[in-house]
Amino acid sequence: MGARPLMKFRAKIVDSACLNHFARVSNMIAKLAKTCTLRISPDKLNFIFSDKVASGGVSMWCELDQENFFSKFQMEGISAENNEIYLELTSENLSRALKTAPNSRALKIKLTNKHFPCLTVSIELLSVSSSSCIVTHDIPTKVIPRKLWKDLQEPTVPDPDVRIYLPVLKTMKNVVEKMKNISNHLIIEANLNGQLNLKIETELVCVTTHFKDLGNPPIASENTSQDRNPDEMVEVHIDTRKLLQLLAGQQVNPVKAVCSELPLIHFTV
Repeated sequence: MGARPLMKFRAKIVDSACLNHFARVSNMIAKLAKTCTLRISPDKLNFIFSDKVASGGVSMWCELDQENFFSKFQMEGISAENNEIYLELTSENLSRALKTAPNSRALKIKLTNKHFPCLTVSIELLSVSSSSCIVTHDIPTKVIPRKLWKDLQEPTVPDPDVRIYLPVLKTMKNVVEKMKNISNHLIIEANLNGQLNLKIETELVCVTTHFKDLGNPPIASENTSQDRNPDEMVEVHIDTRKLLQLLAGQQVNPVKAVCSELPLIHFTV
């Protein structure tokens, strides 16, 4: 099934810092999910994947403002009323295509139809001589019909009991890697006093790593946590391997990462 004629998308990145960051985001997505949805709108690109959280799955919503990345950006959605495009693609295919992007002069992305919908990625490589070398990758995609868009919207996250800044993610990853060898499940505890604990409990051993003075970002709702004792810990239980997958996939080097503790756990980087 070919791409609809009305849908158009083409974009270009020339800034080296933007090329690097875009490639790192792509690498992160590939480490977290085999397939993802690329949502293209007039002012944003979103990478989305959604597993059933109630069954212990992981969901992600990654948002890139097009004006922060692209020197050129043109798109036409399926209609004037629904000016968006949703594409399903294999995350690793995009990551591989962008492998040489950090060392390139420019990157172009275009929606094409080569007997089936493709994202065509063209990378202009730096050359010692005046001649340029352009490497092109055609990434097969599947156009997601309008009736399925409702399942791919930004998740609504309820107000948490606790929000806390995370320690350096590399440090946290090293701790979780060691705990993975002892237990498949991990307890994350946090309070409103900037304290966070990573804990595992088995019949034979209990191990806890403590982090202090991390700080707490404000909680949006005025109705949340007003009467909570700042030292009272809130805890969630999480699959150790899935937490490690998230931490190992981080490529964007955030200045701050936030953990919000609810009936589920919500990370913002």
